Amino acid sequence: MKQLKIINVVGARPNFIKIAPIIEACKATKAITPILIHTGQHYSRKMSDLFFHQLGIPEPDINLGIGSASHAVQTAEIMKSFEPVLLKHKPDAAIVVGDVNSTIACALVTVKLGIKLVHVEAGLRSFDRSMPEEINRTLTDRISDLLFCTEKSAVNNLISEGVPEAKIFLVGNVMIDTLNKNRLRSQKSKIFNKLSLNGDNFAVLTLHRPSNVDDHNALGRILDALEIIQNDMLIVFPVHPRTLGNFTNTLKTRLRSMSRLIMCEPLGYLDFLKLLCKAKLVLTDSGGVQEETTVLNVPCLTLRDNTERPVTLEMGTNRLVGSDTKAIVKAYHLLMNTKAPRPRLPPLWDGKASNRIVKILLDRI
Repeated sequence: MKQLKIINVVGARPNFIKIAPIIEACKATKAITPILIHTGQHYSRKMSDLFFHQLGIPEPDINLGIGSASHAVQTAEIMKSFEPVLLKHKPDAAIVVGDVNSTIACALVTVKLGIKLVHVEAGLRSFDRSMPEEINRTLTDRISDLLFCTEKSAVNNLISEGVPEAKIFLVGNVMIDTLNKNRLRSQKSKIFNKLSLNGDNFAVLTLHRPSNVDDHNALGRILDALEIIQNDMLIVFPVHPRTLGNFTNTLKTRLRSMSRLIMCEPLGYLDFLKLLCKAKLVLTDSGGVQEETTVLNVPCLTLRDNTERPVTLEMGTNRLVGSDTKAIVKAYHLLMNTKAPRPRLPPLWDGKASNRIVKILLDRI
């Protein structure tokens, strides 16, 4: 069997979580040579080192070091830097994951050079074109040769868009591969000591979408709800300094005046996973966190009006609440006063998605 050379692209921290099990499964076959490219789209030396070490990912073979910029500039710079990499290594295929700017930028370069393109986490749709991620994932799907889906709704979306079924594979969720592998390890984390947490009477909050963190009216409504929730429990809020930097002085003052809101720097994967495992409630606008709480059976309020992961609403504990104060508080009280449903795992969310992906790569590339 020919030794396949496959380039794997990461650009932001959620990509690390998705690519780690794929690289591990590729190496286990001894039939695939994986090459790891970090575009540097979201880059912090401290956080990147932490994620790579904790997830057992080898150091990137190449770091493009692009950094932050506008969507257009960042996408263009990634394309300019990625093309020479493909021309030098001449891979059999390139794998892109998720829906960040690195995904679509590297996808376009790959296809234009006649190299096979593989999209992991394909077919997800929020049907909200105001989200840059929706544009990225939709366009990437249109030009990919192989499309690996996490849930049945994604398969249905692709078929309804006219994508040939021969390209589409329901394989499960590689993020859950990583979660299952590290769930026990995460319990050794010392994050509770660092944050002076005792017991499980706390919520975890994550915010990063522009519709929440750049819209100060929306953020104000969310803070109104948090003021009420903090009367019942502590709220742990890992916040990126750049996100905090976007807030007005009034909002910063208000955040810091909330006596039971614990703000901290972004956390490593194992620290954050331990918090998720032990939390009584999660409030988030992250797609990945919706999936993780589904598997962990932790109540989740998604601070958005839509989700590209409907299986978390159908089978998990996830509820869409938007940024309306009354809606958030109403859903919070309902969740806290309702017995959690029996855990139900979406089909193929069994920790073996990466093995299925690699088997298909060997069959089809």
